[in-house]
Amino acid sequence: MIYCVEDDDNIRELVVYTLESTGLEAKGFAEGRSFLEALAFDTPELVLLDIMLPGEDGMQILRRLKSSSKTKDIPVIMVTAKGTEYDKVIGLDSGADDYVTKPFGMMELVSRIKAVLRRTGRIKTDTSELEINGVKIDLKKHEVTADGKTIVLTLKEFELLEKLMKNQNIVLTRDQLLTDIWGYDFDGETRTVDVHIRTLRQKLGEYGSMIETIRGVGYRIGETNER
Repeated sequence: MIYCVEDDDNIRELVVYTLESTGLEAKGFAEGRSFLEALAFDTPELVLLDIMLPGEDGMQILRRLKSSSKTKDIPVIMVTAKGTEYDKVIGLDSGADDYVTKPFGMMELVSRIKAVLRRTGRIKTDTSELEINGVKIDLKKHEVTADGKTIVLTLKEFELLEKLMKNQNIVLTRDQLLTDIWGYDFDGETRTVDVHIRTLRQKLGEYGSMIETIRGVGYRIGETNER
């Protein structure tokens, strides 16, 4: 669960929506009081904390979190319009794990959250092997097999399958896949993703159905392989 403490309704709702659409549970709070009350009942995996809040501001809340034995280990990312070097240093020196300045891209925010969760041990780090429904990726050997039979993939097909398998049950948007696999400088359209998904499914044969199309959004690999 990710807690987002942000007094701007539009930003808070967009952040919560984005996190939930990428498979992360999230809950929003408009000010510190309700957030601190919620902490008494549930401990989040990470807190997104705005600085400029009504009542007790974000820096005061951060210091309160880090001074308590119950909450000091919760990762905190400061999300604020105050982007000077001095403000960042104060935030990081006060115990924040990262500092994101407004305006920011939603996918960048998700990536920063996942990076902090990995760094703090809140989610598992990458392993050298992935296996779902009989399809196995050996990252060290750069090899894909299906029930022991080798599947020959191009580099991009391999990276695409790896990305989907590492994010099992999470819907990845076409834009997100395009950015993560082809890079920010790639000037192609998201149809590139669709084409590679199609060829990937073809090469996987009867296992290709494990890659689900989420209409109007993107793709995912779910729990079961209906072949």
